[in-house]
Amino acid sequence: MDSIFEAGGHGGNPAPVKPIPTIVPTPTEYETLHDTGHKTLWVVFIIMLISSAVFAFRSWNIPVSRRLYHVITTLITITAAISYFAMASGDATSFSCHSVEDHHGKHIPSTHHDVCRQVFWARYVDWSLTTPLLLLDLSLLAGISGAHTILAIVADVIMVLAGLFAAYGKEHTAQKWGWYAIGCVAYLFVIWHLGVNGRRAVAARGDKTTKLFGSLALFTLILWTIYPIIWGIADGARKVSVDTEILSYAILDVLAKPVFGTWLLIAHRNIPETNVELGGYWAHGLTSGEGRIRIGEDDDAA
Repeated sequence: MDSIFEAGGHGGNPAPVKPIPTIVPTPTEYETLHDTGHKTLWVVFIIMLISSAVFAFRSWNIPVSRRLYHVITTLITITAAISYFAMASGDATSFSCHSVEDHHGKHIPSTHHDVCRQVFWARYVDWSLTTPLLLLDLSLLAGISGAHTILAIVADVIMVLAGLFAAYGKEHTAQKWGWYAIGCVAYLFVIWHLGVNGRRAVAARGDKTTKLFGSLALFTLILWTIYPIIWGIADGARKVSVDTEILSYAILDVLAKPVFGTWLLIAHRNIPETNVELGGYWAHGLTSGEGRIRIGEDDDAA
């Protein structure tokens, strides 16, 4: 007979034994970018590249000694352009995986499968280079001391690295959200430096510079506050798609870099008090006495 029977069925008839259910393991699930995310990366790359060219072109008519803002702002957008090119071309990306339990019903053992989300680590490299430069722009504008500027930049780098470590942390663990908390604390330190030391320093630079710094600093801090919120929803809780994550970060990056840079450079041209003039080696190199580096010479003798 083709069936397997057991005794004890109704009317003395043997009852068929229920077949053992076959469980097909769920394959690994990948959360990756699709067409919308891919196109967004290329569009932002082009925006950053054009912005870099415009900022560099605008600096040609500025004396070298007064080009500091232009150089910093151009470095910000060109670094972002390289990052977006790497992400759009499929490089600088990897997967962060975690195991999910699958329930199949009563008396059937559970199985597990992996869910792997695409993480663009180039984004964190970008932020670790460009956000300190953005802080440097704001610190120079306000006239913040070198010591406070360095501390703010160090806190900023810690914030970015903590976000990177959290992105690769194990799901539903204190480790992942612990790194996230460290990043948020570091960000509060950045806010304190800009809000307290920045306002105190810029007060001596005139009303126009004070208003400009206040507007740019507030604009930057609002944008930077949205970044960790998106991270918590996307990389953290994985509640939105990779395409939505890319689109959200793209909007913030365009506002925080090309828009910020355009605003700063236009205002810098119209407000002479914002000038930061550097002579010596920056403007003259080593070919003149003014730019020559002296080691071990007595100042009085010189």
